[in-house]
Amino acid sequence: MAKLSKARKAAAEKVDAAKQYTLSEAMALVKEINTAKFDASVDVHVRLGIDPRKPDQALRGTVTLPHGTGKVKRVIAFVTADKEKEALDAGADYVGLDDLVNKVADGWTDFDVVVAMPQTMAKVGRLGRVLGPRGLMPNPKTGTVTMDVGQAITDVKGGKIAFRVDKFGIIHSSVGRVGFTPEQLKDNADELLTTLVRMKPSSSKGTYVKSVTVASTMSPGIKVDPKTVV
Repeated sequence: MAKLSKARKAAAEKVDAAKQYTLSEAMALVKEINTAKFDASVDVHVRLGIDPRKPDQALRGTVTLPHGTGKVKRVIAFVTADKEKEALDAGADYVGLDDLVNKVADGWTDFDVVVAMPQTMAKVGRLGRVLGPRGLMPNPKTGTVTMDVGQAITDVKGGKIAFRVDKFGIIHSSVGRVGFTPEQLKDNADELLTTLVRMKPSSSKGTYVKSVTVASTMSPGIKVDPKTVV
């Protein structure tokens, strides 16, 4: 087992593993114990009382974080020629169709979000082996397959993020960076949690939000009392 550095050991000692913090306390603490030399991501991990194998419980969706993500998202847009200007004006970093499909098919993945028009999906669908494992495949449910490509790109650049439950029933999502204030981090996390509660499947029985954990890229996890966030 790798030995913890002095800084990480000191950080770990500031977290009471037996305590469940409020969301406000957790966001203040995650900044205090950050040991990264960069503006690390602050992530929220939410364990839900659902069975992702059931189609109606395989949660996925989007949420617009009020303070954004703190990261500039690189967006590519698969569009027809008449929509290229709209996509570029909205802030897309790369636009096109056939040449762009070929570039990605060759292994280029220097982007964070993919937006596509419905009529381009026959060609974009061939990129499943490249985009799928990275969670980058555009999907109507997340608003990334749409005729309104300009609005979709504007939303992404403005802090809209996509999330999906993993096979263990956990949602993992960044809610900002350690450079944010605790209040900004809490606001963003509140927006995510409120959205998840609103999306509770009617077939989900028992406790819905089972656990909430906050952590930065290189910090120990901080347990949040689920009763204080739902």
